Amino acid sequence: MKFHIETFGCQMNENDTGRIQYLLENVGYEKTEEIEASDIIILNTCTVRESAKNRQYGHIGNLKKIKNLKKDVLICIGGCAAQDLKEKIIKDFPYVDIVFGTHNIADLPDLINRRISTGKSICSIENNGHDPGLFKVRRKHSFRALVSIIIGCNNCCSYCIVPAVRGNEISIEEEKILKNIEELVSDGAIEITLLGQNVNSYGKNLAESCTFPELLKKISAIKGLKRIRFMTSHPKDFSDELVDVIRDNDNIAKHIHLPLQAGSDKILKEMNRSYTRKGYFDIIKNIRNKIPDCAITTDIIVGFPGEEKKDFLQTLDMVKKIRFNRAFTFIYSPRTGTRAAGIEDRIPLVEKKKWFRQLLEIQNTISFEENNKLIGRKFEVLVEGRSSKNNDLLEGRMENNTIINFEGEENLIGKIVPVIVMDARTFYVKGKLA
Repeated sequence: MKFHIETFGCQMNENDTGRIQYLLENVGYEKTEEIEASDIIILNTCTVRESAKNRQYGHIGNLKKIKNLKKDVLICIGGCAAQDLKEKIIKDFPYVDIVFGTHNIADLPDLINRRISTGKSICSIENNGHDPGLFKVRRKHSFRALVSIIIGCNNCCSYCIVPAVRGNEISIEEEKILKNIEELVSDGAIEITLLGQNVNSYGKNLAESCTFPELLKKISAIKGLKRIRFMTSHPKDFSDELVDVIRDNDNIAKHIHLPLQAGSDKILKEMNRSYTRKGYFDIIKNIRNKIPDCAITTDIIVGFPGEEKKDFLQTLDMVKKIRFNRAFTFIYSPRTGTRAAGIEDRIPLVEKKKWFRQLLEIQNTISFEENNKLIGRKFEVLVEGRSSKNNDLLEGRMENNTIINFEGEENLIGKIVPVIVMDARTFYVKGKLA
């Protein structure tokens, strides 16, 4: 039997898809990119924003045509939306066969067997705790890997559904993480991305104390590991020690993703972000003083309930002063079950869109100007594959996480090569092999 997976959302979901693929291939199923040729269709869903949920509902609706033509095809819905909506998915789409939550990935082969033998739809969203098979992942690329070091989240930001769908924070034991990364490096991985909703919280629930900077330092010492990244940091736990570890270890990428979300203390308090405007500025100042070339990227929400024009202007002020290399910007989307969904929202959507466009224009200008500063400089680039812009070019990622396109041979894929930046665009740069 063949299976097809479509993945929505963040790198956590991408990693979960790798786990699903490993599990199904391990029991004899074969992955296919052709949805019409598959016997099992799996959607790994996201529920961070309402727009994402609506798009995924559209995808589920489109699967009915395939089900009508191929009665025996199994439709499986997993991920965060499945954990959130539970039986509602089967109620809304009776032709869905299996709904499985973020805690039930390891059960999927058994769920498929149960569905085939009983003929009854299944909804399995129980929280079974830490999955011992967390590191059994089929990688997309031999030269890089995603590694979860902490699952779940305890922050309870008022707009965020993640704690409800991913559960409370659980740090993975450091010896298991180190052993897994050593095995990945032995298997050809030269770049590792450490994953967690808040990697800075790592170690708080462990019997033997280990902070994230301590773990990062130990990972950096693994021979053969050329580049280390991590996603995502929370400002409230961002320490001076972490900046020092990044500065002092050459194989830790000089790129930090640090979500700001808002520039107004009033809105940050309503968001339950546990830091202030000044506190965030202090972190950025420390990073820039110790690692001048470090790229800083962020997330920003526009139009949070209770946000007024003066609050939004404070966010714009921070964007102009900090000059993020890139920013992922969103218009606030209410999530049922979060505290923010109950806050009165007086700002019309048309006004929020106006603010959003203003923010986007300013940030895009800054991103372009920052990329222009790279022209003429040489960078070490991990070649990831053919360019999404032009199949005749290669695409790689610089240490600061900027995408670069350049001419080169296929045999460079998976290698780190020196490239000189020749031209700049807003979201990527162009270069040539040094």
